[in-house]
Amino acid sequence: MANALTVVARIRAAKGKEAALAALLTEQVGVVLKSEPGCVVYRLHRSVKDPELFYFYEVYKDDAALEAHRAAPHFLQFARKELPKIADRVEGHLFEPLG
Repeated sequence: MANALTVVARIRAAKGKEAALAALLTEQVGVVLKSEPGCVVYRLHRSVKDPELFYFYEVYKDDAALEAHRAAPHFLQFARKELPKIADRVEGHLFEPLG
């Protein structure tokens, strides 16, 4: 996958919203994996020491697949409407393979 792109996203729950955020993120995993063939990996992780902290590790086969993810109605609903209600901080970083 020479053109693959990796996204690492860090999401912190708002105080008292850890369970709601875990449920929302878990739901998003199922939707993305079922409806986005260009998404090769979409893994959700939760910190062992900090239950408010979540990480996504995502791999897309190419730029078009990542753009399709960002434009998907389910992602827009999630990112713009649902996530801001229960997350204090969201940050994402984009990586490309070197080898």
